Amino acid sequence: MNKLKVMVVDDESRMRKLVRDFLIKKDFEVIEAGDGEQAVDLFFSEKDISLILLDVMMPKMDGWQVCREIRSHSKVPIIMLTAKSDERDELLGFELGVDEYISKPFSPKILVARVEAILRRTGVSEQEDTLNIGGIVLNKTAHLVTVDGTPIDLSYKEFELLNYFMENQGIALSREKILNHVWNYDYFGDARTIDTHVKKLRSKMGDKGDFIKTIWGMGYKFEVTE
Repeated sequence: MNKLKVMVVDDESRMRKLVRDFLIKKDFEVIEAGDGEQAVDLFFSEKDISLILLDVMMPKMDGWQVCREIRSHSKVPIIMLTAKSDERDELLGFELGVDEYISKPFSPKILVARVEAILRRTGVSEQEDTLNIGGIVLNKTAHLVTVDGTPIDLSYKEFELLNYFMENQGIALSREKILNHVWNYDYFGDARTIDTHVKKLRSKMGDKGDFIKTIWGMGYKFEVTE
């Protein structure tokens, strides 16, 4: 089974090694970043990071900015590590979408236990919940879509629409069925809203947008043509 990947971000190499060694003992895969810029670059190049341990005070880009950058694209669990125990810092962390906040010094064993608890709570399992069809990878855990390795920025409904199409590859879907599934039964708007979303989705997917076939007079079908 694939190991869950944790990124440890801290400018102190000794601290990174200490945390890494405890995580590896618990069978996690660990990648390290020594500053904020490297952390952001690694996050977007690696794609399959399950959790981030993020120090606040770092050169080039601090932990808050790293958190903002990542949160604008992903819901990956983030634990902030800080030498401060300032309530304002803690509140800022939660406002930015931090899952947990741990003050230094801390027990590495307790830290690893927190990591495991958050991964259980957020439903991250050994196999991340992903769909991979025709060069399109949809990661339900991170709420991230890549096309040929490049992330694309989708709205919530566009993401849900693409997810529904990919889960029903090769199946003709009526507008009513799509509306009921993606917008739910309590939606009383015009079914043409689907056509608008499909148009935007196709545009963002580039050439892969052709995988979404129009079935005239009925709806759509997601079909990969090699």
